[in-house]
Amino acid sequence: MQDWLVSQIDALVIKAVIIAVAVFVALAAQRVVTRLVNKIFEAAEVPNASIVINLLRIGIWSLAVLSVLKPVFGIDPTWVITALGVVSVAISLGLQDTISNIVSGLGLMLARVIRPGDHVTIGSTTGTVTDVTWRSTSLRTRGGDVDVIPNSVLNKTTLTHLADSNAGVCKVVFAVAPTTDLDAVVADIRATVEASVADDLDPRFQIGVNFTGMTAYGTEGQIVLHVADDVGFAGVQNRVVHELHGRAWLANALNS
Repeated sequence: MQDWLVSQIDALVIKAVIIAVAVFVALAAQRVVTRLVNKIFEAAEVPNASIVINLLRIGIWSLAVLSVLKPVFGIDPTWVITALGVVSVAISLGLQDTISNIVSGLGLMLARVIRPGDHVTIGSTTGTVTDVTWRSTSLRTRGGDVDVIPNSVLNKTTLTHLADSNAGVCKVVFAVAPTTDLDAVVADIRATVEASVADDLDPRFQIGVNFTGMTAYGTEGQIVLHVADDVGFAGVQNRVVHELHGRAWLANALNS
């Protein structure tokens, strides 16, 4: 009886040692991997590395658990791995959209394709990137709407990075009556625009007045305005048209 008790105690001690070693190795591996991954992501200027770190932690502790199943609990890890494989396939099928978004988001971040503050056109939507996460990218339009675009969609859609000189451009089309002094029209337009909407314009760029053609009404032209990031186009265009309405040189005015 005493020998049996001693053997049982020895077996428990051995199992405890095996578990302790597995835990120690898992903690050490987790620490090393976490630091390494953080350094890699910092060097690549990729934010939100927590999801990758958490997945690696799950993998490390899963291996630790599998390593002690046979010597400690007498359970063959083969059937556990098989069962986990079946479960993971079922989960992946149910979460394929989420997984696709995460993989796409990782690719976008590592390649630094898009960052907060970028002025972009994605498909038919133009705006400023406000946030890039593992699952989606947020885009704020000039009208103030925020479009949340899944990364899997973004990865398959045409993406255009807009230069600062093009990001805030809005135009007001007009027509000048025949025989009008065009230089005087340009001076009048610029003075009027400066007085009415100067606070809403990007000070880095000048107000453009271009003449683009001639029609039966007279000479066609357009006012090119570089609007500040947080200002919508419609309000600026509306005020400019109101200020210029009724000018003697004006043959026709269109807001576009």
